[in-house]
Amino acid sequence: MELQTLTHQVIALAGIAQAAALVQQLATSGKTDEHALIITIGSILKTDSESVLDIYGNDLGNLRLGLNHLNSQLTGYEIAYPDEARYAASLVFLERQLSEQTAMLKTVSIGIERAKAQTEHFHLLHENVLANLGDIYLQTVSRLQPRIMVNGVPDYLSRPDVANKIRACLLAGIRSAMLWKQCGGRRWKFLLFRKKTQIEVQRLLSHLPK
Repeated sequence: MELQTLTHQVIALAGIAQAAALVQQLATSGKTDEHALIITIGSILKTDSESVLDIYGNDLGNLRLGLNHLNSQLTGYEIAYPDEARYAASLVFLERQLSEQTAMLKTVSIGIERAKAQTEHFHLLHENVLANLGDIYLQTVSRLQPRIMVNGVPDYLSRPDVANKIRACLLAGIRSAMLWKQCGGRRWKFLLFRKKTQIEVQRLLSHLPK
């Protein structure tokens, strides 16, 4: 299977967009689409997958939220979901920095293996698993500059359970940004071939059941 295709790049971009959308939902309402959250958090633990789509549960419909938001961001002259677009751009930038930090990558790897072990005893969205994933983010990505500043309602952002979900989603966004790069994604390509990317997003959306 050829990894570096536009379709695979768009799937990974949808993964980033979905993570950013979930961060925005959590920061502004304290709750989120639970199915999309399960898929996004689960992607962090998929370190040995048979295909790009397998990382997201082997079902394109699992990325409906991300594909819809990505499509909106690629359509028109005004940026839809500006906070989400900022989070997504920051995740791509920070992934590039993280990829050069050997010690941090080892910390991430150890933490993910610990999270995998936890899911043998707890469900994926259990507070212990989310706290572990949130801590991985704090020990690694959060120390890179510029830090992602999440806008939202202070009452929600100050809640430990919401904060851990947000950090776990940001870590998942980093994982999708890494996948995007592995699939041949580059910022200059995204800017040059924006229209082709949009057409592919819409093609994938057309295959989803209404």
